Amino acid sequence: MRIASFEAIALKVPEDDPLANMPEEAGRTRPAVALRLRTDSGIEGIGVTLYGKMTRTLHAAVEELAALTIGEDPMRIEAIVAKLRANSGDAGPGGIFTLALSAIDTALWDIKGKALDQPLWKLLGGHRDRVPTYASGSLRRGLTDKQAQQAAETLLKKGFREMKTQMALPGDPTPAEEVRRVKVIREVIGPDIKLMCDINQRWRPEQAIDIGHRVEEAGVGLFWLEDVTAADDYQGLARVTAALKTPIAGGEYVWGIAPFRQMIQAHSVDIVMVDLARVGGVTQWMKVAGIAEAFNLPIVSHVMPEVLLHMVAACPNGLTVEYMPWMIGLYEETPVIENGQLVLPTKPGLGLTFDEKAIKSFRA
Repeated sequence: MRIASFEAIALKVPEDDPLANMPEEAGRTRPAVALRLRTDSGIEGIGVTLYGKMTRTLHAAVEELAALTIGEDPMRIEAIVAKLRANSGDAGPGGIFTLALSAIDTALWDIKGKALDQPLWKLLGGHRDRVPTYASGSLRRGLTDKQAQQAAETLLKKGFREMKTQMALPGDPTPAEEVRRVKVIREVIGPDIKLMCDINQRWRPEQAIDIGHRVEEAGVGLFWLEDVTAADDYQGLARVTAALKTPIAGGEYVWGIAPFRQMIQAHSVDIVMVDLARVGGVTQWMKVAGIAEAFNLPIVSHVMPEVLLHMVAACPNGLTVEYMPWMIGLYEETPVIENGQLVLPTKPGLGLTFDEKAIKSFRA
């Protein structure tokens, strides 16, 4: 079996909020590139990559790298990744190269699963067939208190037992206002729901320590604080992690696998979060999972739950899947949620099929 052809498609996917119908900005879209990688035996593997506004550049990178896979054995994924790296010159290890590599690597794993008639999560280890998930993207910082409360109530009605909100509110608020807002969410959902909070790198370490202490003293009980300061400030993150009882999560903003070694050795985070596109695909994601396991740390996903549930479920240290449904509209069907858990698909590979009408509608 050899790779025979490919098709890369630039997309603008509506950034809706299907979970609580509470989009932060109506009509906003998210650029992405979808990839179809086809073999001479008729198997098609798919992948999606995203981030930034340089969609045409990313689209061109996916096409250029995918062309290098023609004639290769799709079962030899590491060999293909090595070839792409060797032919990229100085374009890696981060940036556009890694984003493009992610789509190709994911499509290769989809082909491998289909060729072996096994779902990806089983190929990668198959630790469990259900995995916890948390609602993300509905409790954003730009909402009013009333909107955030309504969204939280909707998520509860839909059966979510875990959900994420945000601090670092607009308008340079006081620490007291930051605490007040997160308490508003906690009061609606009650004490038993796991509540995460994302800062998106917007605080300095001393701010994170100050506000983090205030949140703890207020009894909010966060499951984790995420990306509290600059992602590559490993020492600053370590200061926050050491100072707070609340677990600190981070890692979605770093590129490739090497930064995770630095992050983990510096004791920067309690929970390792890995983004599929920025790490370089399924292959690299699983390598970071192994590093985290060696340090007795849990690992969690970032966006694209329809793909990443496979990896989190495959790992013994997989903790939970971020259910950020930006891309689910691209597919005919996606994994179902039962009692706050994603049910792993039994179809081979990713278990996903592009919705042709959606692909056509979202073309950039």
